[in-house]
Amino acid sequence: MLSLSRALGRRLFSSAAAAAEGGAAASTSVVRKVQNPLEEFFEVERSAADDQARPHYGSSDGSFGNKGSKFGAILIRQAAVFIGLSSNALLAQDDSIAPADSSEQPDANAAGLRRIEDGSVISNEHTIKWRMCTDNARDYFLKGKLAEAEKLFKAALQEAKEGFGLRDPHVASALNNLAEFYRLRKEYEKAEPLYMEAVEILEQSFGPDDIRVGTALRNLGQYYHIQRRFDQAQTCYERALKIEGRVMGLGHPDYANTMYLLAKVLRQQRKGNDAEALIRESIRILEEAGLGESPNCIHRMRFLSLDLVRSKRLVEAENLQRKILHNLELSKGWDSLDTTMAAETLSVTLQTIGELKESEELLERCLAVRRKILSENHFEVAGILVQLARLTLLKIISDIKVSNDLSRSHLVKAKQLVSDSIRITEGILNRLRENQKKLKSTIGIEREKIGATAVLLQALEVVGLLEATRKRKQEPGKLVLLLRLPLEHLKHGYFKIDAVRVSHTCRLFIWPDKHLIGVRNTTLRIHLKNNFEKSDYEHAEQALRKCISLYNEPYTRNVVSKYLRQQYERCLRSLMHIIQHDPDILNAPGMHDLLGESQRIMKELDEEKNTK
Repeated sequence: MLSLSRALGRRLFSSAAAAAEGGAAASTSVVRKVQNPLEEFFEVERSAADDQARPHYGSSDGSFGNKGSKFGAILIRQAAVFIGLSSNALLAQDDSIAPADSSEQPDANAAGLRRIEDGSVISNEHTIKWRMCTDNARDYFLKGKLAEAEKLFKAALQEAKEGFGLRDPHVASALNNLAEFYRLRKEYEKAEPLYMEAVEILEQSFGPDDIRVGTALRNLGQYYHIQRRFDQAQTCYERALKIEGRVMGLGHPDYANTMYLLAKVLRQQRKGNDAEALIRESIRILEEAGLGESPNCIHRMRFLSLDLVRSKRLVEAENLQRKILHNLELSKGWDSLDTTMAAETLSVTLQTIGELKESEELLERCLAVRRKILSENHFEVAGILVQLARLTLLKIISDIKVSNDLSRSHLVKAKQLVSDSIRITEGILNRLRENQKKLKSTIGIEREKIGATAVLLQALEVVGLLEATRKRKQEPGKLVLLLRLPLEHLKHGYFKIDAVRVSHTCRLFIWPDKHLIGVRNTTLRIHLKNNFEKSDYEHAEQALRKCISLYNEPYTRNVVSKYLRQQYERCLRSLMHIIQHDPDILNAPGMHDLLGESQRIMKELDEEKNTK
């Protein structure tokens, strides 16, 4: 019994830890990743504090970024995509910068052009067309009109070539924008030569160590990074880092940003120690620059804390997560979803190290805030309910001193929490399913659909864990009736019962306590095995059927197989394991067919994964 309890406890802890990967519960982290699938490979970070810390070389560069922002963020087709070069090294200056003395530029004046100190041509009859094409292309991209956007990006490139020459920095800017467009469309074969040409033009124009070359190299590195060409990405990042360090200084936030990108590449190459050192140094630079509470710094600390959790360095992870929570409390207060996400992540780590009371307090506080900011029926509220249900089960498993009455109370509480979570998530999915023909699919709808499905998978797994806990800890479904019978009813260790009424839904087991025979009375234990009332998702079998339907149903199949594969496989495996180790469920009619269907799905998922 003890070994079974320990095994169940490990399953609960591992499930909770898995749910926390990505920064908080899976319900939130998965949705964030869906919004920005590129984030797995590289970071595009921006904050007001960072913008203030950057030098600016102009206000209009022909790229997507506004003055002071690194990238223009565009949400389209369930992805956060980023276009534009860093404004701290604009490739094409505008004519708001005072031109040099015209007497020093006779050729430019003769041609009707003006130049700035670095020799870049900044204004002629094609300048306005070049900028208008780029701005309109950005607007079309924002609206999802990709064909029109592509035409205008190409037109901007043509205007740059006609107005400034084939090897001018304006052309490099237009090349980079078009390359970014193709990269985000996943037309990689078109993007790479454009990136390469942009870098070559900048090196010829400004030299190999110019900051603009460094910016272009970082963009090229991100292109290689997302394609998992890690060696080439590392080379680009290292060159960019060297240039930025020399030009901007080793304490500049942009230097720290490139350092972080390099760290993520090294991590992908299993160079964990080098990656951790770079991440820590990147965080230190931001903190010393007064940006310790910025979104960039918070994100990097989260990333590092998850690495620490994965490597079982839980004390370090806890300390860093407490620091994150403290910084967010100072900068945003508790009435913030970012703060609740940090608190939820810390709560899961505290569960893992056995600090269940504080973990529960944090979750209860998160629940109150999310209900206030969002609504009672939001999937992120349902996610907290699942975490509380899992924590309630952990309290039973981890404390051997829990009485039967308290165990029953915990089980009732856990059941109510997970039932509320399922009610919320199924309500969301049913509403979206009914309105799918009326409502045009948007990023918000997809986010809600994916988030609700993710939380529902967690809840179904907890249903199985709840049933397993009930049977391991309390012999659930078995009512123990103690009878005191006179000794004369016993003869030679046997006993006689004149009449016992047992419901047809129960089975009767009788064991005499033989060591008590010889006293005036003896005790008989009569165990009545109840058939629990069949209510939705109260049993692992019902949870497994729902899990299978999420895969088989067209409305949720794409979500499961594309965005939630790991979460789905974990839920399915957990429910199969619980059923296979419970003879009462395993021998139920139709159960072997259900397990066969589950194994078929697992095989299909493996085949899909191997073909990608």
